[in-house]
Amino acid sequence: MHPAPSVIIFTVLSGLGFGLLAFLGLGFPQVSGWSAFFYFALAFALAIAGLVASTFHLGNPQRALKAFTQWKTSWLSREAWLSTAALVAMAVFGFCAVFLGFSPKIFGWLGAALSVATVLATAMIYTQLKTVPRWNHWITPVHFLTLSLAGGAILAQQVPAALLLLVCAGVAQLFAWILGDRRFEERGHSIGSATGLGDKGAVRLFEPPHTGTNYLMKEMVHVVGRKHAQKLRLIAFAGMVLLPFAILALFPVNVATTGIAILFYMVGTFASRWLFFAEAEHVVGLYYGVDPSQQHQSGLSRARS
Repeated sequence: MHPAPSVIIFTVLSGLGFGLLAFLGLGFPQVSGWSAFFYFALAFALAIAGLVASTFHLGNPQRALKAFTQWKTSWLSREAWLSTAALVAMAVFGFCAVFLGFSPKIFGWLGAALSVATVLATAMIYTQLKTVPRWNHWITPVHFLTLSLAGGAILAQQVPAALLLLVCAGVAQLFAWILGDRRFEERGHSIGSATGLGDKGAVRLFEPPHTGTNYLMKEMVHVVGRKHAQKLRLIAFAGMVLLPFAILALFPVNVATTGIAILFYMVGTFASRWLFFAEAEHVVGLYYGVDPSQQHQSGLSRARS
């Protein structure tokens, strides 16, 4: 699929912001006064910036409020409600910590739970799509959640938790790539199944459905070169897992090391999230002569030769 910058920014920044809010809600670190103001301001800035960025991918951003009306059937709507509830709960918790010198635990626990639920709802927007086999797997919410909490732990300077979560996020990312590369073929999608003519023999396109590009081709059909993808996977894994892990494990935690670790983390996460969209094969591509399963197999053949 076409990797839209607004959606990439949204998922990365909001995940990082809500990950930090989850740790703050649980009391890690235990802060008050100006220290609390800095932490909460950073968390809210990341979360809100991500949510605002998501509206730029809408055809009519001014209608974003309508997302709240479909909570019974839409994970996007549930995400909108959960994120709002999380921000309200954490605003009360943060206000008390900054200006009143105490932290009402009930609001902290509630805000932490809602923050985690928000990240899961974001992941479910993509996990539910059966038309994108690479996403339609339990590894997608696991990957989103571990990556979000790992970033939050880094910003909260919770080194043991950050190291553990970075390992979990790295394992989830490897599984997402390994399982994702064969998901389309395992589902058995082909031009024959797409047209319903597969039982009559080999099916091929006589001519393209359109003489020019259209919305589906622009948004749903995107092919990334295998060599290019492999390089980006190395950058993503090194940036979001290996380098932050090494920095946190080898150097004392302070503002400088936290800043460097989170910088590498964000570079790697942006690369990973770009690949998340760019490598996602939508079944509609079959109607335009794009067979991801065959492309993947030919890519493997070229790599082995």
